Amino acid sequence: MTSGQHRRRERLVIRLLVGGSIVLVGAWLLFGFSFQFTRNAGLAMEPSLKDQQRLIINKLAYRLGDPRPGDIVMLYYPMDPDRSLIRRVIAREGDTVRISDGHVFVNNAAVGDAYVPGAFRDHDTWGPAVVPSGYYFVMGDHRNNSSDSRHWGWVPKKYIIGKIIAL
Repeated sequence: MTSGQHRRRERLVIRLLVGGSIVLVGAWLLFGFSFQFTRNAGLAMEPSLKDQQRLIINKLAYRLGDPRPGDIVMLYYPMDPDRSLIRRVIAREGDTVRISDGHVFVNNAAVGDAYVPGAFRDHDTWGPAVVPSGYYFVMGDHRNNSSDSRHWGWVPKKYIIGKIIAL
């Protein structure tokens, strides 16, 4: 092999190593900061999510858009932001929330919650109340076994970590 061919081969190897390194660092940044693996802890989201079920959190989803009613999200617990919880978004800023005999209404329309079995539905009454700007109202799907916005109030948007993708 001539010295010119040897130098071309060295440059090719260097380009492949640099390119591969860039791809690896990019993938690490994308997945490290955009997605997170976790487990659901507890019964508050049954039957939609099981206790100890493995989940992926899409942290990029709410950097590009806003949580929508029906989304299952991971959030920092408003009473202790060092802890995180998984709950379902029920209403967003400006919405009026009311619960009557366990049935949830947003802006006077019944929330479609067929995911809540009768045995998991409570019979409480709450509200009406308007969700303040920059906040959300969240609930667990196991209404009899969930600490949520009915108990500790609104969730600031900045406390919502990401959207849950069930495995």
